[in-house]
Amino acid sequence: MSIGKILVGTLGYAVIVFPLAYFWHLNVFKSTYDKLGYFARDEPIIPLGFLAIIMQGVLLAAIYPLVQVDMDWFAQGLVFGLVAGLFLGSSQIIADAAKRPIEPLSTWFAIEWTYFAIQFALAGLWFGWLYS
Repeated sequence: MSIGKILVGTLGYAVIVFPLAYFWHLNVFKSTYDKLGYFARDEPIIPLGFLAIIMQGVLLAAIYPLVQVDMDWFAQGLVFGLVAGLFLGSSQIIADAAKRPIEPLSTWFAIEWTYFAIQFALAGLWFGWLYS
């Protein structure tokens, strides 16, 4: 396992995900999230969000080379992104819906699964290309 690739993978993941997450949640769809009742803080703690992204990047960059199969990098990246997105989405999207009074759930699921599809398709392609 190459520490250099893990660092580059993590950096690339952060460059992809942080701006997407920031603008998606705090600009483009902020009023929707407010109406859904998702945000419990008036101001989110941005450094904690960034820390979560860095931790995800390290883990995904370390795991990717362990699960490669005989596919081209594009397909492999999309499959990896799909699996990672479904795994993380089960804890962040479905579990949040179970714990918070988010209404309507149909809007919540639509907006969050769309976000996760974009995030993890891009991230998966990044890792696929990096490790090809």
